[in-house]
Amino acid sequence: MKRVNLALQGGGSHGAYAWGALDAILEDERLEIEGISGASAGAMNAVVMASGLLEGRDAAREKLTKFWRGVALEGGPGATIPVVDAWVSMWKAMFAPASVADAAAQASTPYAFNPFNINPLRDTLAALVDFEKLREGHGPKLFVAATNVRTGKGEVFRRDVLTPDHVMASATLPHLFQAVVIDGEPYWDGGYSGNPPLWPLFYETDCCDAIIVQINPIAREGVPETPVAISNRIDEITFNASLLAELRAADFVARLIEEGVLDNPRYRLERLHRIGGDGSLEDFPPSSKFDISWSFLQRLRDLGRHSAKAWLERHFDAIGKRSTLDIAGALQKPKAD
Repeated sequence: MKRVNLALQGGGSHGAYAWGALDAILEDERLEIEGISGASAGAMNAVVMASGLLEGRDAAREKLTKFWRGVALEGGPGATIPVVDAWVSMWKAMFAPASVADAAAQASTPYAFNPFNINPLRDTLAALVDFEKLREGHGPKLFVAATNVRTGKGEVFRRDVLTPDHVMASATLPHLFQAVVIDGEPYWDGGYSGNPPLWPLFYETDCCDAIIVQINPIAREGVPETPVAISNRIDEITFNASLLAELRAADFVARLIEEGVLDNPRYRLERLHRIGGDGSLEDFPPSSKFDISWSFLQRLRDLGRHSAKAWLERHFDAIGKRSTLDIAGALQKPKAD
């Protein structure tokens, strides 16, 4: 059995792609999971899976299915999903043909249109995860990313403190939900500061193999010209920025170690791998991240399963031996000769 860490990116309903990838990973009993980091939808996937693993791999797969079934419009605790519809309608109104001033005037905030801060995902999560058992139980280390609104810095919550509030903080888009206050500090979506965070896996686990499940495309052809397309591309760049920064740092450290310049036991050569991020989701417009119909989520799940199984078939033997992620290509920079 080979040990791996998992780093799960967030991206709205596109997190169902990661659900499919996790389903395939859990199905493969040659793999043992030591640590999981996640942001936003990635944090939800991580916590639901870890909760299920307390009862076994099949239970983890079942819980992930139940979670995403609950997210869907056609079933589960989705009665308050119209809040999402209200926000999407507001977003579209902002980008209707109008002056910048008119668009700004049409904008609203969750403190106005969602004064009670209703979030149906919290109920779905709380119904599936026994957080007391999760905090006290065995299994993979958990690292959930959120962004401190006051300081702008990233925060990573560990397994032993997790509550539904910590996970919801990681998934709190500021245009849709009010900031989640934890110990007097307000938090927004973890995707702004660590999507997903890699450094806890590097420094707080013994495993040197990290599989990144990437949802947000790094590169897109062409230049966006419409207001919506521009906004969507800005969001993609923003939610990939922290991951690219960590990949640059890991690449730099790896080169120093390989060249014999860095000889310090605090630093180690990480073996990085990636499922997704290679065009699998580029055909889906960013607006589809708000599509929570069961048929669409199943489609993404199947795509994620296919990607993960294909990756495992190609690269399983490399786990524990070498990286399979082309960091130079991921960073869009020329390879050294």
